Amino acid sequence: MIVIAHRGASCYAPENTIPAFVAARECGATMVELDVRQTADGAFVAMHDASLRRTTDVCRVFPDRRPWRVGDFTLAEIRRLDAGSWFGTRFQGERVPTVQEALGVLRHNRLRALVELKAERPDPTLPTRLARCLRSDPYWGEESGRLVVQSFHRGAVRQLARLVPEAHFAVLAPTYGAFALAQVAEYAKFINPHFLRVRPSLVRYAHSLGLEIFGWTVNGPKATRRLVRSGVDGIITDFPDRVAMAVRTGWERRIRGTAFLTVRHDRTAGRMRTVPRSNRRTSNG
Repeated sequence: MIVIAHRGASCYAPENTIPAFVAARECGATMVELDVRQTADGAFVAMHDASLRRTTDVCRVFPDRRPWRVGDFTLAEIRRLDAGSWFGTRFQGERVPTVQEALGVLRHNRLRALVELKAERPDPTLPTRLARCLRSDPYWGEESGRLVVQSFHRGAVRQLARLVPEAHFAVLAPTYGAFALAQVAEYAKFINPHFLRVRPSLVRYAHSLGLEIFGWTVNGPKATRRLVRSGVDGIITDFPDRVAMAVRTGWERRIRGTAFLTVRHDRTAGRMRTVPRSNRRTSNG
């Protein structure tokens, strides 16, 4: 079970910033999800919202640039913004990192990367530019599974899969029909639905097609247990330490519950069943 820190450990540090990525490792995550948007001059920065307003002081620095969309600012302008004070005074002065800076921190902390491409509308040139950015560091192509790229835009995912074959890819979508899943399996490795849409039947069918599933965004113990029981391959969460503990505890309980069970053929029922080992017949009869 992979624990993925949503926008870094975003419950403990400002989302999509270097402190959040570092905290993810400290919280027991093995992978970090970060959002990627393009600036006016073609750079890629870690930012979830289309607007800079919620997580920076852009309103104060550039009061006349409403609605403060990421794509309307150059990288140099975004570098001037404070991306930490909104979360707490301890993070005052934190900057919006570029994708290269974010990936560098993940590499240093031996964390895998789940990069989500954000775009308000399809742009046929965007995947090519992002592919060039992602391939600038060969580390992310040296080992399968280190880098996963996801998006709600299936066309962009399909195009990126051709441009960066060493990475893995995931599709985000509100629904997953059988036909759609079979198509996704042709170019992607993952489908990542909202946790409320995860069902054991969906997980089983996805696995039969060779697809893996990460559920998002899971922050409570009840939802965590439900996804573990459903058989997902990873959980995306704002609280990686809590989910890691819940997953670990759940597996320990499962192991303890089955450690003294054995498989035995029930002749009356015509099937296999598990029974306590103490009930087994010994070798001497």
